[in-house]
Amino acid sequence: MTTVGALANPSRATGQPGPSVIDAYDLYRFYHTGDEEVLALRGVTLQVRAGEMVAVVGPSGSGKSTLLACLAGLDDPDGGRVYMGGSRISRVGERERARLRAGSLGVLLQSGNLLAHLSVAGNVSLARRLVGRPGRTPVNDLLRGLGIQERAAALPATLSGGELARAGLAVALANDPLALLADEPTGELDTSSECEVANLLADQAKRGLAVVVVTHSTALAERADRVISLSDGKVVGNDGCANRAWP
Repeated sequence: MTTVGALANPSRATGQPGPSVIDAYDLYRFYHTGDEEVLALRGVTLQVRAGEMVAVVGPSGSGKSTLLACLAGLDDPDGGRVYMGGSRISRVGERERARLRAGSLGVLLQSGNLLAHLSVAGNVSLARRLVGRPGRTPVNDLLRGLGIQERAAALPATLSGGELARAGLAVALANDPLALLADEPTGELDTSSECEVANLLADQAKRGLAVVVVTHSTALAERADRVISLSDGKVVGNDGCANRAWP
């Protein structure tokens, strides 16, 4: 059976980070609120390698979600550059950006990425059709690897919080991405489900993905290989220290 999220890179065999997957250089992002200009990102630079899980932490309004949107090609920085798998994803045409997202990126949202009228398996199949990629791993094997195969025919409304998170992750992995970006994936979960999701995301990094997660969760930050702290749109910390209370 094909391993969920497995990639042909050194990190699978060694457990060590592989080649760089996400490269962001000197990112700036401005917004306007009425007559006021808000600087959401101020010269942010980061690199995430295959097989590495990076947590982005910081208080509300620090620029975490803006950074993730720029890394995902969902928002364009006003200054700086973003590369995904060696290809530039920032400040390029929308068609090229969509192509890169479809081929390289999985995105996990707090809402779980699921359409209410489709089963778990149906959501994964639809995700593959939308990006035009059949996927290396059969849908049932993908769900089995995430421990959700017994709920393949279930509708999202019937799933528990932990099951919803697993199903959302299956959708994010449907296109066999190089990188997985998650925005507050545990924000509405209880402690048990939160730890479950933290383990699932860490497992994806161990299997070779570059994982970036924006979070307020201590459980997620403690499972990360590296923690990037943002404040007022600037990087104020970039280390692997886990045993502390994150903002």
